Amino acid sequence: MSKLKKLTKQQLFLPIFCMLLVLCVNIFYDVSQGRDFYDFFKIYIQNDMLNGRIINILNRGSEVAILAIGMTLVVSASAGTDISVGSVMALSAGVCCTLLAGAAAPQATELAVPLIVGVLAALVMGCICGAFNGALVAYLNIQPMVATLILWTAARAIGLLVCNNLIVYVRNDAFAVFGGYIGPVPTPIIIAAICIAAVTIVLKKSAMGMYIQSVGINRRASRIAGLNSQKIIFLCYVLCGLCAGIAGLVASSRITSADTNNIGLNYELDAILAVALGGNSLAGGRFNLAGSIIGAYTIQAITTTMYNLGVSSAVNPVFKAVIVIIIVAVQAPPVKAYFKKMSAKKQAEKEVKGAVGV
Repeated sequence: MSKLKKLTKQQLFLPIFCMLLVLCVNIFYDVSQGRDFYDFFKIYIQNDMLNGRIINILNRGSEVAILAIGMTLVVSASAGTDISVGSVMALSAGVCCTLLAGAAAPQATELAVPLIVGVLAALVMGCICGAFNGALVAYLNIQPMVATLILWTAARAIGLLVCNNLIVYVRNDAFAVFGGYIGPVPTPIIIAAICIAAVTIVLKKSAMGMYIQSVGINRRASRIAGLNSQKIIFLCYVLCGLCAGIAGLVASSRITSADTNNIGLNYELDAILAVALGGNSLAGGRFNLAGSIIGAYTIQAITTTMYNLGVSSAVNPVFKAVIVIIIVAVQAPPVKAYFKKMSAKKQAEKEVKGAVGV
């Protein structure tokens, strides 16, 4: 019993348990439909491209996984969430596609500027938005959700203005690579893997990870200890904006267009849910990036499972919202205090029974 209790206290227990639960649902459903129990795990090559439900989940969940990287750092450092990431995705995609299309917008087959210019524009726009949010939170001490609410409202509208209220199509093979395939492997998976590896190396090989956690646990104490807490929080928001810019580039390349009305729509909820599912406290402090990544792909697995079960896509946000409520409620101080009190009570009863037995 003590081993099970110790296991459940591990930070990666929640994301791994949720992932296994989703996998079990898929396995039972496949068996009930007369398919092999391992059908969910089948990976095969079709038209020289990797296919299978696992590959589809990794592919489609890449944008949320990238967003989850930045959201994890923001939540840990500022004990708040960036609800503007979906809108920043749309704005970054709009800027990129408008530059690439040039005078041929909204329909372009040839690039008006070199591809690298459009890519850098998307990333820079993401960083600018992140810097705006970071300045409000770190230097003006505005509550994170209120500060990022500005761009949640404005960024998508600015994207529409940039695109002249049109869907800008860039039907170019070079641009489509970011959302397509490199060889048999989906490019979004490769991009997500590079982002995860780069951030992991920075956090592990430098003191950045420790600094972020320190500021998140106690901002004032960290400042007294000599850390520039404002700069660390600002940097986390810039990185979150950069991740949103990358995700926006991938999303627009996937559909070879900038649909600023729909790109990144409700992705902020998915990113926050990924962090929560990853076993990270939304109150800031210690974080586990691996848990957030597992959480991101678990969300996509849930979405895929819903589609397989015939559940309408309009209902998906309801299930995600319920999961967020449950996780936040479990992490609430009164709930934690209640379970701690019950555990202490049981321990006291055991000690009394042991004493009576003696």
